[in-house]
Amino acid sequence: MDAIVRRRLRAAAAEEVERVLNSLPLPLRQRAREIPVVIEDRPSVELIRDGYDADLLGLFVGREHADDESDPLPSEILLFVENLWEIADGDAAEFREEVRRTLLHELGHYLGLDEDALAERDLD
Repeated sequence: MDAIVRRRLRAAAAEEVERVLNSLPLPLRQRAREIPVVIEDRPSVELIRDGYDADLLGLFVGREHADDESDPLPSEILLFVENLWEIADGDAAEFREEVRRTLLHELGHYLGLDEDALAERDLD
């Protein structure tokens, strides 16, 4: 994938992140804005070495919102645009939907939801 396409994907993902965050109810929006969303092309070699799949769409790292401050890792959400683009089969509307679903899924983890709770909300 060339650099121009990557830049466009990153810009589209950033726009969708803002749109999703702005659509949340105010108390949830305030919490969601506490955590940085980092847009990457693909998972790093280190993440893959740590056992994460190379085709990972997103990842929440750090401590959950309700946890104490003892975790040394800063909390953040990572979105991997090349993988999101591939799962969307190159369709721009589907890409935005995948960004939305992945962001909401990872925000759910930040707010303390496990995979079962996310599946109940159709965010698996």
